[in-house]
Amino acid sequence: MGNPRGVKRDFKALEQRRFAALKLLRQGYNQSEVARRLKICSQTVSRWSRVVSEQGEKALQAAGRAGRKPLLDGEQRRQLVAGLLEGPEKLGYETPLWTCDRVGHLIQKQFGIDYHSGHVWKILRQLNWSPQRPAGRALERNEAAIDHWKRRTWPEIKKKPKKRGARSSSSTKAG
Repeated sequence: MGNPRGVKRDFKALEQRRFAALKLLRQGYNQSEVARRLKICSQTVSRWSRVVSEQGEKALQAAGRAGRKPLLDGEQRRQLVAGLLEGPEKLGYETPLWTCDRVGHLIQKQFGIDYHSGHVWKILRQLNWSPQRPAGRALERNEAAIDHWKRRTWPEIKKKPKKRGARSSSSTKAG
C-alpha cells in the first residue's frame, strides 16, 4: 500500500480525486461506477460519501502534511548546520568527525531536544550531510609492506584451481 519508496504523497491530487468522486456522485453515478472510473476501492467512495453526508464537503479537504511535525524548525536547522560547520572539537571531542551520537549531543546541547542516534542520520540526510566513520586503521600501518604482501606474497600462497580433466566423485553422468 502507499507510494513507492522515496515518492512523496501529492496531497493536492488526493484532494482533487475526492472532490471528483463527489462530483460524479452528484451527477447520479452509483458508488461502484465512481470507484471504477477513478480506479479506487468502492469502500473508499462509500466512506467519502458518508463523511460528506455527516460533516459536509469541508471534510474532504486536504488535512495537510502526514505524520508528526518535526521537532526542529527551519531556523533551528540553520543553526544546526552552523554548529556542524564549527566542528565537533568545539563540543570537546578530540577528532574532527561527526558521528550520529555526536550530532545528537550537539542537538541536545543547542536546542534541548533528545534524538535517538539512529534517527539523527535522517536529519543529516535532510540537511545534505552524512555521518562520518573513521577508517579504523592503525597509525603504525606500513603501506609499502602491505602493498608488497598483496602483490607478491598473497598470489604465491593463494590456492590455485585444480587442473581440469579429473572426474568428480559427484558426477551425474552415467559412466
